[in-house]
Amino acid sequence: MSRLLRNAVGMLLLMTVITGIAYPLVVTGLAQVLFPSQANGSLIVKDGRPIGSTLIGQSFTEPKYFWGRPSATTPQANNGTASNGSNLGPSNPALTDAVKQRIDTLRAADPGNTAPVPVDLVTASGSGLDPEISPAAAAYQVSRVAKARGLSESQVQALVTMATSGRQFGMLGEPRVNVLKLNLELDGH
Repeated sequence: MSRLLRNAVGMLLLMTVITGIAYPLVVTGLAQVLFPSQANGSLIVKDGRPIGSTLIGQSFTEPKYFWGRPSATTPQANNGTASNGSNLGPSNPALTDAVKQRIDTLRAADPGNTAPVPVDLVTASGSGLDPEISPAAAAYQVSRVAKARGLSESQVQALVTMATSGRQFGMLGEPRVNVLKLNLELDGH
């Protein structure tokens, strides 16, 4: 019996070292060598300090910036440690009220814009942290941003076009615009 117990404890220690120490160190080391930016959170650095990540949305509310998808995280918007969806179904009055309020906010920020509001500007993503919007959501905001910055709509649209990423591998997902990257490009102009 003691031999079996000794073998079991030895196997537990061996597997703990392999799966709990060696494997994580090897994977972390490979990630740091092969994909250093992604392994460190895909951070965007400006003037030597991190200002955001390409993977987590940020709240922009000034008219001179493009606005991203609403965040479902609480109590702080776009909190990476509180990733979750709103869990509100289409028949829930709270979702309807929230969408109406978001539409009203978008209309008030650009009263002359009578185009239909793209759905991704008024609904949160599954994670509640989506950093990207559709090209249609960006196009909806071009006139407001152009007016607020004193730029022509064609100048702003050109920046949107440059910031638009296509489908992954040419077939997966949909075209998208990273809001933080686009806003940083705008600040550079």
